[in-house]
Amino acid sequence: MSDDPTTRKPLALVTGASRGLGFAVAEALAPTHHVMAVARTVGGLEDLDDRIQSAGGTATLAPLDVTDDGAMQHMCRSIHDRWGGLDLWAHTAIHAAPLGPAQMIAAKDWELSWKVNSEATRRLVAYVSPLLTARAGRAVFFDDPRAGQPFFGAYGATKAAQSALVASWAAETQRTGPAVAMLAARPMATALRARFFPGEDRGALASCADEARRLLPEILGRS
Repeated sequence: MSDDPTTRKPLALVTGASRGLGFAVAEALAPTHHVMAVARTVGGLEDLDDRIQSAGGTATLAPLDVTDDGAMQHMCRSIHDRWGGLDLWAHTAIHAAPLGPAQMIAAKDWELSWKVNSEATRRLVAYVSPLLTARAGRAVFFDDPRAGQPFFGAYGATKAAQSALVASWAAETQRTGPAVAMLAARPMATALRARFFPGEDRGALASCADEARRLLPEILGRS
């Protein structure tokens, strides 16, 4: 057996791992999984790695943009070549466009929302699915239903498209795998939520760490 410590634990890929719920989910998984953490923000990934290592866990950091097709292909090929597959994929990467009336959505905000929230999800489903199938793995996503709410046009529409795609994938793989789940987190004190509700009492919101711990059985499929 290999003495590489990263091969001794199940492998969890967390996309959007540098802050918020993704950071907390990666940290919550680290005691039982080797975590491959993907995000654009190098500093956030390094902070995550420090916390995981201080608790005795291991992580592989991948400072990549989920909208970069070549980078995602290379990452998934590297996972295949090094580990042979994935046990878990938790997708938390999201873009929050500025709120505003539908007729005033800027083209650049719409395009980036679509690239991150919808197109990157489609691409990753295609690339990650074989890796999960190789290990009878599981994919989890996190719902935030804003479609149709006033001023949420760009975020609500592109997040709804992501949710619809995930629901179809889940229905298609019920018998064949991989297992696919869409989970609902409670309102959390994240930077994303602060952009949407700047005057909100953040003391009444859940912490990302608490939500990650609460959702961990569902993330692992043990609820």
